[in-house]
Amino acid sequence: MLINWEAFLQVFVAALLGASIVVTFYALGLRLLVRGGRPPLVAPAEFTDAITVLSDKQRRRHEKAVAKAAKKNPLSEGQKRLSLLGSYACFAVCAAAVLGALLLILFNH
Repeated sequence: MLINWEAFLQVFVAALLGASIVVTFYALGLRLLVRGGRPPLVAPAEFTDAITVLSDKQRRRHEKAVAKAAKKNPLSEGQKRLSLLGSYACFAVCAAAVLGALLLILFNH
């Protein structure tokens, strides 16, 4: 059995670089989204074996805290808009990286 170490190294570097790009831009996108005044609020999934399930009262309290934090945001409307555009651009980079990787896998045989 002969191992092509050069190809192995290329795949390793590409996977490491791709994962780093996706994680970095996703984290930056979330940070800019919160900075822009739109923190993601995701209702918890209710499973029978769930560790934590929020009640309606807890969910309303959390939504109220999010709205209060958004009011305290010291940024101007232009800065908030710029942060939101930056976050959408970061998410677009993540989507492009994933789509590019899929296209590379599908058409590079």
